[in-house]
Amino acid sequence: MERIKWPIILLGLLVTASCSSENGSDAFGQFEADEVVISSETNGRLLNFDLEEGQRFEEGEHVALIDTTQLHLQKEEVNASIEAIRTNIDKLNAQKAVFESQLETARKELSRFESLQEDNAATQQQLDSAEGRVQTLERQIESVEVGKGSVSAEVRRMGTKIAQINDQIERASITNPVSGTVLNKFAEEHELISQGKPLYSIANLDVMVLRVYISGAQLPAIQLGETVDVIFDENKADNQNTRGRVSWIASEAEFTPRMIQTKQERVTQVYAVKVRVDNPDGKLKIGMPGEVRFESDASENE
Repeated sequence: MERIKWPIILLGLLVTASCSSENGSDAFGQFEADEVVISSETNGRLLNFDLEEGQRFEEGEHVALIDTTQLHLQKEEVNASIEAIRTNIDKLNAQKAVFESQLETARKELSRFESLQEDNAATQQQLDSAEGRVQTLERQIESVEVGKGSVSAEVRRMGTKIAQINDQIERASITNPVSGTVLNKFAEEHELISQGKPLYSIANLDVMVLRVYISGAQLPAIQLGETVDVIFDENKADNQNTRGRVSWIASEAEFTPRMIQTKQERVTQVYAVKVRVDNPDGKLKIGMPGEVRFESDASENE
């Protein structure tokens, strides 16, 4: 159904553009804004969502809060686990101190037996036993160190989990990312929301975008960054002029016939063009019609 409508709609755009051209305009379209949709980054109940359509917010301004009770409880649970693990580290340190004390004694005993053997006052069996005692204590100390390393790794893992929870808690506080005016509100206070759910949309209405459509014959004469005249309705009888700058030109036609054989068919294709227009006084509104003059002397008069 859409394939049937598109050629008819675009043919209407070309006819209207032709009529506008007779009045001095080269293209026409409607004003729009660069809309940003703000979505939830976590799950929970939406709290303190004091926001209305048409309200203006500045960048970095707090907008809403998602309930973080469960996140704080999870954080307390992980902190308790960390404390328990650190207790095990203290036990391992105490065990290591005991083994080090025993090792010191065992080494003294080994040294004594080595001296006695030189005087043939100690047997080889006594010397081997003393050496075995020293080696056993050294391996026990190494085992304690390995255990401490494993416990320390678990503490670091728990610390990473705490950081993840803190990040979720921070994301539960909704901060407005751009200065602008709220266009749509998609959720209500106290509503249970999920991650990824849109909350509101916002746009900077101080700069509007006029999307117009041009023919293939006009396309070669238009350049990115070109300054153009923009015309919009001031009242029922009069128009108002301002200046704009071409910020985007479509790389493909809005509608292309299956086979293009003649030059006439190529130049009647429709291309979209965006013109950015400053709107400090708020006269331009989303959906308002506008026209453009792509005059070569427009940039020279800028």
